[in-house]
Amino acid sequence: MMEPHRMKRASLDPADAINNRPRHTGLVYDPAIMAFRPQRVSITSAKSTMFWNAMDFDPETRRSSVSSSASMNSNPSIYSVAPTSATSMGSRRSSFTAQQKSRSTHPPAPVFKRLPAEIYDCILQQLKIVHSEQYIQSCPTCYLRDLYSLALVSRQWDKAVRIRLYERIHIVGHDSPTQLKKFKMKASVRLKLLRRTLRERRVLAQYVRELKVPNLHSEPGLIVEETINVVASIVMACPDLERLVGFHHIYNHDFDRLTHALSTRRNLKEHIWIIGDNDAITQRSYIQLPPGLMDNEQVDNFLFYHTAWSSLTTLFLHRHNHGILEHDMFIEVFQLLPALQHLCVSNFEEDDFNDTTLQYLPPLQSLRLQDLPGITDYGLTRFASAPSSQTILRLSLINLEIESLTVISKLLAYLSSLTRFTLSQTQSPEVFDGELILQPFIASLSLETLHWDILHPFGAANENLAQSILANGFPALRNIRAPSDQKGLLQMLCKPTSQIVLPSDKYSSAHRNIRAGDPEKYVRTLHAARQAAQERLEEARKTIQFQVVVEEDGVVQQTYDFNGFVGTIGSKINYVLRPDVPLSDDAVVDFKDLMDASREASGKDGCTGMWNASHPVGKKWWAHAERYRYKGVDLEKFF
Repeated sequence: MMEPHRMKRASLDPADAINNRPRHTGLVYDPAIMAFRPQRVSITSAKSTMFWNAMDFDPETRRSSVSSSASMNSNPSIYSVAPTSATSMGSRRSSFTAQQKSRSTHPPAPVFKRLPAEIYDCILQQLKIVHSEQYIQSCPTCYLRDLYSLALVSRQWDKAVRIRLYERIHIVGHDSPTQLKKFKMKASVRLKLLRRTLRERRVLAQYVRELKVPNLHSEPGLIVEETINVVASIVMACPDLERLVGFHHIYNHDFDRLTHALSTRRNLKEHIWIIGDNDAITQRSYIQLPPGLMDNEQVDNFLFYHTAWSSLTTLFLHRHNHGILEHDMFIEVFQLLPALQHLCVSNFEEDDFNDTTLQYLPPLQSLRLQDLPGITDYGLTRFASAPSSQTILRLSLINLEIESLTVISKLLAYLSSLTRFTLSQTQSPEVFDGELILQPFIASLSLETLHWDILHPFGAANENLAQSILANGFPALRNIRAPSDQKGLLQMLCKPTSQIVLPSDKYSSAHRNIRAGDPEKYVRTLHAARQAAQERLEEARKTIQFQVVVEEDGVVQQTYDFNGFVGTIGSKINYVLRPDVPLSDDAVVDFKDLMDASREASGKDGCTGMWNASHPVGKKWWAHAERYRYKGVDLEKFF
């Protein structure tokens, strides 16, 4: 008989299969052995069913079989090795399949394919933080170049980076002469290239949420008009655009493509209206009084722009020069914006925005009223008691010249959810004769941040506020900013500090804001406020606040003198004299900060990409056209 290890698949005799079949007498089942036992294959003919070992079956002689009516029990055959049921056959096949899979030698997947999407987001977020640090001389071009390099690593990185590349598109500064010459264009090279990309690849256009375009108010009129048309076409290509920053077009009630394009974006979150003067309206104002200076077409067009903005949450309305936006239009606009939460109204005449308009405001979270002569103490008192004012968290009253301190007291008392309050005006609000004063006269249980700036010190507003704080009228107050705290009354109630001036103050040329006897020479600058507060600290250090005497057996061993300081030990209030906009000398952010084109074109802050070109061949790779670091103004700081 042929030895088992010398058997060939094509020469196996059936008698050898009978002699070599396993004996089932007293054998113990071993899973390790049975797991590697070859599977038996069933070959069924028209008369009988035969079970063959897979190792002895010749694949060349395999043929299709048909189930036979005869079973193994009814027609036994010499080719039958052992009776086998269908269940055992199925289990053997599944075991064999599992073993084959376990023996597969496929290489493991790369590590980046197994990472969750959150890991990619964390890495990209950290990369953004690294490029936005103040001590790093980077710019948006350097950041986008690193994102592009990551996108070339793998498909997984490309999928993660693509959203970051197009989610926030910032185009800062002017086009380089090299680009203008290369593409044979006069202006807006990068904008036109971006427009071509977004039009050809609409999937990328769906990622765009924020668009920053160069501020070109100082450019000639033809270039500005061409830029507006290009930006309008880019806006139309981005279906999910939420905000357009850095470029604020003046609307003068005439049709323009950019305004129309923005009005079609249903996901728009914020918009800034800068209302300019119109020649036709100006001519009508000479012969008639408002209302009715705007014709029906101008009214309908302006209202139509708001019909699709169901997601708009932030709205700014500012009058430029002699622009007009009538009272009824304010009310209708508020009704067309169901999601409105943050509102700023500035510089409108009393015929346009007044006490009556104030009563039609919807429930808001943030409200800023600035330079509105139509707002009076009576209107603010009525607004404070209105149900729509109870949701306000941040309130700013700029240059409204409130006359009565009682109005401010009622505002803080009625607005139970208020966390931030800003008051800035020239004259000091007073308590009229006959009004009862009980401390705390001014109080708020929820207020956390207070900006209190009364320029002229001729009044009792600062004294009443200081007494109210001493009487625990502001238990949640943590920060107070008072640039016009000439006597230091509010500084005395805050935490003691060793230094208030900044290192950059010694290079400032601002003047002091204390000029005795001449109220017209008072100025409102943070540099002057910090210098005055620091002088009060230096003056207090010249005195001895208290002494500690160490005695032993009635003999004085040591005496410690502690110099004076300004503040209250144990106070939870911080005395802050920092601006809303970094490097600004004005405490409160204003519209001029939005319109300032120099914020993205400072000659001292340019980047050519060479800050990271340490590699010998890095100059060719890292260098790019000089770009300026855009320092945008966050609209939340207006409230």
